[in-house]
Amino acid sequence: MRNDTAPTPQAIYRKDYVAPGYWVDTVEMGFDLDLDHTHVATRLTMRRNHDSAEKDLVLFGASLKLLQLRMNGVNLKKSAYSIDGEIMRIPNAPDQVVLEIETRIQPVKNTSLSGLYASNGNFITQCEAEGFRKITWFPDRPDVMAKYTVMLRADKKKFPVLLANGNLIEQGDLGDGRHFAKWEDPFKKPSYLFALVAGKLVCQEEKYQLQSGRKVLLQVWVEDGNLDKTQHAMDSLKNSIRWDEERFGLELDLDRFMIVATSDFNMGAMENKGLNIFNTKYVLANPRIATDVDYAGIESVVGHEYFHNWTGNRVTCRDWFQLSLKEGLTVFRDQEFSADLVGTATGRAVKRIEDVRILRQVQFSEDAGPMAHPVRPDSFVEINNFYTVTIYEKGAEVVRMYYTLLGHDGFRKGMDLYFARHDGQAVECDDFRAAMADSSGRDLTQFERWYSQAGTPHVKVQTAYDAAAQIYEITLTQSCAATPGQAEKRPFHIPVAMGLLDSAGHDMPLHCDGYENQSGANSLVLELTDTTQTFRFSQIGSLPVPSLLRNFSAPVILDIEYSDDDLSHLLAHDSDPFNRWEAGQRLASRRLVRLTKAVQQGEKLELDQLFIEAWRRILNDESLDPSFRELMLTLPSEAMIAEEFSVVDPQAIHTARQFVRATLTQHLRADLLRIYETYLTPGKYSPDAASMAKRSLKNLALSYLLEWVDDSTLALALTQFDEAENMTDRLAALTALTNFNGSGKQVKQAAKALKKFYKEFKHEALVIDKWFMLQATAHTTDVKTICELMEHPAFTLTNPNRARSLIFGFCNANPSRFHAADGSGYTLWAELVIALNKINPQVAARLARSLDRWKKYPGHLQAKMKAALGKVAAAKNLSKDVAEVISKALAA
Repeated sequence: MRNDTAPTPQAIYRKDYVAPGYWVDTVEMGFDLDLDHTHVATRLTMRRNHDSAEKDLVLFGASLKLLQLRMNGVNLKKSAYSIDGEIMRIPNAPDQVVLEIETRIQPVKNTSLSGLYASNGNFITQCEAEGFRKITWFPDRPDVMAKYTVMLRADKKKFPVLLANGNLIEQGDLGDGRHFAKWEDPFKKPSYLFALVAGKLVCQEEKYQLQSGRKVLLQVWVEDGNLDKTQHAMDSLKNSIRWDEERFGLELDLDRFMIVATSDFNMGAMENKGLNIFNTKYVLANPRIATDVDYAGIESVVGHEYFHNWTGNRVTCRDWFQLSLKEGLTVFRDQEFSADLVGTATGRAVKRIEDVRILRQVQFSEDAGPMAHPVRPDSFVEINNFYTVTIYEKGAEVVRMYYTLLGHDGFRKGMDLYFARHDGQAVECDDFRAAMADSSGRDLTQFERWYSQAGTPHVKVQTAYDAAAQIYEITLTQSCAATPGQAEKRPFHIPVAMGLLDSAGHDMPLHCDGYENQSGANSLVLELTDTTQTFRFSQIGSLPVPSLLRNFSAPVILDIEYSDDDLSHLLAHDSDPFNRWEAGQRLASRRLVRLTKAVQQGEKLELDQLFIEAWRRILNDESLDPSFRELMLTLPSEAMIAEEFSVVDPQAIHTARQFVRATLTQHLRADLLRIYETYLTPGKYSPDAASMAKRSLKNLALSYLLEWVDDSTLALALTQFDEAENMTDRLAALTALTNFNGSGKQVKQAAKALKKFYKEFKHEALVIDKWFMLQATAHTTDVKTICELMEHPAFTLTNPNRARSLIFGFCNANPSRFHAADGSGYTLWAELVIALNKINPQVAARLARSLDRWKKYPGHLQAKMKAALGKVAAAKNLSKDVAEVISKALAA
């Protein structure tokens, strides 16, 4: 009998938090490293926490062979402790304890990539969130902070490099072909920040002088053959160190800082104290293998992990419910870092738009589905499932709202107070809010709801103008739909940055009741704290066009009835770059929704001249930065259009969007050709912002030109593919060639380019990931093609990067093909979730999310999705990770 309800493991609740019964002061660990059987010896000095209700000494362990357990020098008999699943309890322990534990683990068999595992013959660790318990028995929770000393011993020929957290204090030979290295971390840290790396690695290193004059050693460790791809990561690290000193007064606190790149990694990177471990995707780059997007991604992620040294490591989370305390804050910091490095107002706007696109496309969707949860969740089953866009990206928006409300200097004062109060502590989100409130004298009590309430608020706008009295009123009404476990929502504290444009497109002086101190300003931050509020502006001599939510000042959906003329006015004149872009997106979205409905009803498709001419003006406006024009001319994604419908028709959305692209190309072909030729970037590749901007606009023009393909435009793409001396242009040409609709001869030419690309780069793993992703997201790819690619000798399901490129690319980024009417995409999805569950539950759970909004689709697709969900639910040995996602999806 089929059971389509996944078993739901027991949930953990924030309200049930109990402080640990024992604190750990010091941790001494010895590793005898062997891929098949690693021996781990651990000595813990512990003391009772008299403030805790937990009286037993509690440790956690998973997939361990316990060899010996001693307390205060005495071997403990099995009757002296109990083990229930992952929990060991030692009752009646004294107040002062020295606990000695010996365990044996098998890194080579650890395909979960959590704990200590093998990657290409090297040892790697990943301990966040609960991986340390796969190494030894330990009170593996973030509020237990201790100082660590680690001794590593291994075969010197097989593992010549031995790394751990902190500072190297001793190393040498053991005389039997083995060697050792002893590391000491001078700062207390939770177990999730523990790290070790051992293997055959080479490094680029530099001495770097901090502003205080102290010199530190910076190292980027990679496998042999990749050393020529580390300079950008090193430069990004130095830029990060300098920026954190200048922007927040925070100095690197260790004598050395190390980055290690590995190709087998579940995440992008990990901020382990002094020994950051990275996915190769976010370290390796040179012009031959990396795109502009890769260069920007490396800069951002290197910054993110370095910034964690203070926002996450020095001040960490009391429990995992507070995850956004470190992640949301650090995402905000890395966003500001990347924006500051560009150094221009337009560059900052481009960065802001890019971040908001991700938020709207992914996080707003999460907020509207069965996995919706607050920035600070109230419960979870598997913590790995809560490393989400809500925790990270929405969490960053919450931090940004503090910045908007308090200003640059006020926010810095709050950060300074936060560190002064909590350095070396494990704290809560409310502690950060308290620092912001106390440093500014602001009452931020209501702001807490951004942490405790899930969902995306809607802000409805109504306006009224009294010409005789020259009074203009804006009435804002907020609401938030019910989310799982939260039927009622109380009003949020929402900052709404705004301005008013006159008929000439100029910002009007603002005189708003209650905002006397800013009287006459051209932009204000209104504070919406009630369900409905009216804001009254005086001395408004003509009917304005409101520019609301400037710079996307809050993560909300703005419901406002703009006319096309209003949007065209904002698109042409708004002084806020974000809202200029937003006006264009609203114009495009309005037409894409209408055309999607026309496709469904079999009506003739037409695109109006107003829209075409608006696009022409943007394309040819040389006063605009090329990168900004590229963003303005990029249509809303199919996923964004889907959010406009209560019932989604992926094929109709795809048809409508392709029609708009083809029609724009038909009318703007000459303009696009001119832009393409104008923004060619010959010569040596440079990842600077200006060069990136030119390439982005040129390659967008090329992608449009191949929507109305002929031999001349095809030749442009083929020539660029053959002659490009950098991966950005090479991949852009290949992407255009893979997605165009041409004749049989033309298609054969494109297929030849795809084969040539593989042959040239088959030994570059990161480039082959791009090759798989490119095909996974192509308009012509179907399930049969995916299955054929899975049989390719370069594909493996065990490597997360490769699985994400092909499988996730198809399921999450190719909606019109994944949601095929025959349900074949869902059948494949179920098979792969089950297969990945056996290998790597974290990766499997992320793939499981592809169907969590199955009820948003038509009935005939719903039935097939539910059957696929039921198949996964009925699978044997389903992990907590996958079971939680599937059970919530089926219960929606």
